[in-house]
Amino acid sequence: MTLKKLDNIEIIVEDLDAVIAFFTELGMEVEGRSQVEGSWAARLVGLEDQKVDVAMMRVPGDNGRVELAQYRMPDAIRSLPENAPPHTLGIRRIMFAVEDLDGKVAHMLAHGAELVGEVVRFGDSYKLAYLRGPEGILVALAEELG
Repeated sequence: MTLKKLDNIEIIVEDLDAVIAFFTELGMEVEGRSQVEGSWAARLVGLEDQKVDVAMMRVPGDNGRVELAQYRMPDAIRSLPENAPPHTLGIRRIMFAVEDLDGKVAHMLAHGAELVGEVVRFGDSYKLAYLRGPEGILVALAEELG
């Protein structure tokens, strides 16, 4: 029994529309939106009951997807401090391969993202940057060089 592929990564958010806008500006597309509720869904995640608004975002031309979920019931629990630094335990960031990293960073900064550190080079291989979006979401961008 082998893994076939990584299907998606889920991020629990407070403001679904703001996070959709961030990932859309980054270059992802909304694949679909729905509401998930009912006993089957609650049993799956170990809750008594739930109502969740979900948006599936995808990278155009690729299988990479990010599922965004806003819990309406029960309320989401904040376990990490707001704007936790990159070395906080747990899943901290998603990395995307891009062309024209400098242009993408400038675009995202103009749309409210924050550059976490600096744009740096990793030897002769990559140019890298970390951006913080709404709700402290961290994304890394990597441009392959040469």
